[in-house]
Amino acid sequence: MITKREFLQAALATTALWGVSGYGGWGRLAAQQALSQDKLLEFQDFGHITDIHAQLKPVWFREPEVNIGVAEARGRPPHVTGKDFLQMFNIAPGSPDAYALTCDDFVALARTYGRMGGMDRVATVVKAIRAARPDAILLDGGDTWHGSMTSLKTRGQDMVNVMNALGVEAMTSHWEWTYGTERVKEIVDGLPFPFLGANIFDAEWDEPAFEPYKVFEKGGVRIGVIGQAFPYMPIANPKWMFPEYSFGIREERMQAVVDELRGQGVDLVVCLSHNGFDVDYKMAGRVKGIDVILTGHTHDAVPEPVLVGETIMIASGSNGKFVSRVDLDVRDGKLLGFRHKLIPIFSDVIQPDADMAALIDKEREPFKADLEEVVGKTESLLYRRGNFNGTWDDLICDAIRAERDAQIALSPGVRWGPSLIPGDDIRREDIHNATSMTYGQCYRTEMTGETLKTVMEDVADNIFNPDPYYQQGGDMVRVGGISYAIDITKPMGSRISALTLTDTGETVDPGKSYTVAGWASVNEGTEGPQIWDVVESHIRKTGTVRVEPRSTVTLTGA
Repeated sequence: MITKREFLQAALATTALWGVSGYGGWGRLAAQQALSQDKLLEFQDFGHITDIHAQLKPVWFREPEVNIGVAEARGRPPHVTGKDFLQMFNIAPGSPDAYALTCDDFVALARTYGRMGGMDRVATVVKAIRAARPDAILLDGGDTWHGSMTSLKTRGQDMVNVMNALGVEAMTSHWEWTYGTERVKEIVDGLPFPFLGANIFDAEWDEPAFEPYKVFEKGGVRIGVIGQAFPYMPIANPKWMFPEYSFGIREERMQAVVDELRGQGVDLVVCLSHNGFDVDYKMAGRVKGIDVILTGHTHDAVPEPVLVGETIMIASGSNGKFVSRVDLDVRDGKLLGFRHKLIPIFSDVIQPDADMAALIDKEREPFKADLEEVVGKTESLLYRRGNFNGTWDDLICDAIRAERDAQIALSPGVRWGPSLIPGDDIRREDIHNATSMTYGQCYRTEMTGETLKTVMEDVADNIFNPDPYYQQGGDMVRVGGISYAIDITKPMGSRISALTLTDTGETVDPGKSYTVAGWASVNEGTEGPQIWDVVESHIRKTGTVRVEPRSTVTLTGA
């Protein structure tokens, strides 16, 4: 008889995601033939993790069913899902890799393969890489300090302590800024590694405000790592929380920093980015001299590097589900080849690191009773990730409408938030994992049909604008109490139609006012109960929830 861990380890050994890719004659087969153990040990090694969203413990996390690419991105990774994704990357249905990387048969495979992530398991993987590659560099792509009850209670300190212990050597940022300027500066002043942001400028003086890059010297090779923070901070998140700074893609600034590093004689230029995949893809084709982009923000997990000219892009997923390992062959100031592995963190397979597990328990102990209190139960799969409503979003919208007595509910299209599978208890921690933020007030207001459509059109353009530089993050706003049609091929202002009240079947009248409630407003002074309290109250009243996927969105043009 073998244990579940032994069984899974055997299964994973036959389906490991070990992709060898390259250019300049360094193809898959050639690389396998040319590499020797001694040569591999000479390579520079990177570890990349991003978009953890403060998930210290293993989670369920269903990958998107709908991830639409527009214009040139159509049909290109990461805008491929389900069976198409499996075929593109030659992954067997029902395999561990299929479970880790797609939504297909998610519940059945979740019961087979277990939860993923957990920073104690990540620590085990990182230590193993460092044991094999003492010169490896571990980089954090941001969205690390935010997304859980404990991170909210400690204002990010639990994650800071964990990442310090993990041995991160540089990071960039996004949701970190929603703790406000004063808190960010307080944390940054105490970090043992640089907080990089070549595109973060002083708003008053229009000059760089943070370190743009860090030069590492490892094994005789000089590596320049440039940080690129989320460029749309003042649009996607409350500008009043960090008024001292401006962001932006700043393509010319990126080129200038790359040129500066090349002028210093670095052998390798790495961009640690929180732009989002499509933005980075465009930037890679326009900024010359970047060897590697470690991309984050859009939560994409892609098992092979994507090549843009001579730049390789690495996408490492989210919620601690994966660690990317990249071995780089750098000689005479040039990247000659690379070897990449997207390591899935199966929590039933990877032994927890004892020191990290003890630290995590210590961080969680003051809140343990509140975290683990059972609020209700789910008979349905609760998930969020995707361009449109998931069942977690529907449950949140149901709670908003019921608790705030509103005709229509709006919920932000954020990508963070783990899943729950049928039969799971819903704990207070689970609710916070889907709602926790520093501006979670649940407002209630009046809105005309015309204003409602304008809001939805604005969000749709953020997602489906054919120019990636105008895609400002997130997925489509989640709605409750209404259905609508969307044609993603139309220009801004013309994508949304057929707005209908689901309770009555009545068409939304542009000139009529409706009661609308929602949360995560970027406006200062928003009033209302916290969204997690609203959701908890609704679930307690319901007891056992059942939320089946709803067909409230009619999509064309995809």
